[in-house]
Amino acid sequence: MVVGPQAYHNLPGLVARAARGESALDTDMPVDLKFGHLPARRRVPPSAFLTVQEGCDKFCTYCVVPYTRGAEVSRGWVQVVDEAKALVDAGAKEITLLGQNVNAWANDGRGLHDLIAALADLPALHRIRYTTSHPNDMTQGLIEAHRDIPKLMPFLHLPVQAGSDRILAAMNRSHTRASYLRLIERVRAVRPDIAVSGDFIVGFPGETEADFAETLSLLDEVRHAQAFSFKYSPRPGTPAATMADHVVPEVMDERLQRLQAALGRDQAAFNAASVGTRCSVLMERKGKLPGQLIGKSPWLQSVHVVGDAEIGDLINVEITAAWPNSVTGVMLNRDAGADQTFRHAKLDVAA
Repeated sequence: MVVGPQAYHNLPGLVARAARGESALDTDMPVDLKFGHLPARRRVPPSAFLTVQEGCDKFCTYCVVPYTRGAEVSRGWVQVVDEAKALVDAGAKEITLLGQNVNAWANDGRGLHDLIAALADLPALHRIRYTTSHPNDMTQGLIEAHRDIPKLMPFLHLPVQAGSDRILAAMNRSHTRASYLRLIERVRAVRPDIAVSGDFIVGFPGETEADFAETLSLLDEVRHAQAFSFKYSPRPGTPAATMADHVVPEVMDERLQRLQAALGRDQAAFNAASVGTRCSVLMERKGKLPGQLIGKSPWLQSVHVVGDAEIGDLINVEITAAWPNSVTGVMLNRDAGADQTFRHAKLDVAA
């Protein structure tokens, strides 16, 4: 049985055909997306995901997404808003808008910032996030939404992949080191405490030690709060797979270790700067210790709290300790209307 990304709603029929020994193949990319055929969710976690955009038109040379997920498609305004309302009615207090290039979402002249503003009007929805963004689709309206919409969390996942213009061009990333840094400056100008996350690939074909040094120096300028990092691996059918000068595995291993050490340094510094900060935390699951709950801070940090709270509570917390991958907090109260006008006042993200 082979199921394409737009055929999930056909799974019952495909399973029945496969059980009868018949061919079960559905890899079409129909205009009629699957979402209208999928059943509504009756109960959802406090933090729910809502797909608003699929596909990619960017054709980065290392990536199979444009071939496997198809062209960029935005779901309609009404469908997205209605599903958001249904998620909130089912218990969601936070919604993360999803897409391969989520900030490319558009509908009848409206952009992602317009959609976020509309969802912010839902009284029972307390938090909004979005991921994953492409630097070329960060509009001024979306940047300003981080200043103007309190329910939009101060977190931005904005992949850069490399710090060398030569490698970025070979990747067909359509942005430069300088344009990425200018974009980060614009976002921080309107929201100085924003946590910036990124994606990095080391060992892309042709990457030299000088190219990699430029990636490390970019980290020093941005100081990412979180990041995902990977060694390059060839994907069949992509242009990069046939490029010359592939980096040997031993060199990729060593570069990845250096990259992750720098990223770990910056994440630890961001978390340490949180100590003493008071913020709202959405409790999402139980921890390993008796009475412990784990939630997310506005900056997407995992926060460990022990106290009288329930999963789904939005509580005020003071962060009292920081660890490489999480922070510890002390509960201040259980006010469901916890203050959303937080600022990471202690953190100088440009330091």
